[in-house]
Amino acid sequence: MNDCDAIRIGLSARLDGEDPGTSVDTLDHHLSGCAECRGWLAGAERVTRQARAHPVAVPDLTLSILAAVNADRRQRVDDAARNRRQILRIAVGVAAFVQLALAVPVLFNGGVGPHATREMASFDIALAVGFALAAWRPERARAFVPVAFVLAACLTLTSGFDIASAEVQLRHEAGHIAALVQAGLLWALGRGTVLRSPRTVAA
Repeated sequence: MNDCDAIRIGLSARLDGEDPGTSVDTLDHHLSGCAECRGWLAGAERVTRQARAHPVAVPDLTLSILAAVNADRRQRVDDAARNRRQILRIAVGVAAFVQLALAVPVLFNGGVGPHATREMASFDIALAVGFALAAWRPERARAFVPVAFVLAACLTLTSGFDIASAEVQLRHEAGHIAALVQAGLLWALGRGTVLRSPRTVAA
């Protein structure tokens, strides 16, 4: 770096109101004997005056940045909700398949008290179809929730009465726990069909 370069760095700093890194006398002494640096300083002063007279407008990006943050947050929340709903759809579908697989053989084979057994099997098949429909079209799951919970509540109450009166054993009624699980899955699936947006970030 030659003397002119060092002097111009100091002159530029002085124009910006910063420490030039050398004495004012040194700068002025150099300018008095260097026409090139005087010309450079005149040009720098002209550019500085123009910049101060016509400041560049810096756009306010606050709103656009906040909008992008909110959009990203909404996307992440919606993606998580879709993933949960997909898991619930699979769970409800599996429950429907298992119930259907257990009920169809009973419908045709009967058992103790064939008429009543086949009626119960028909009821189970109808429920299985309802669960399958809810898994296929989750937006309809909420319509089945009251039916599922009423069924689960009735089975729980009747099982409790039968066990208390020693008419049946507990292990025979344990299968009714599945009705409670199915009702819970159906409720969660119906609730998950409504995607809620997160709270907007305030400016």
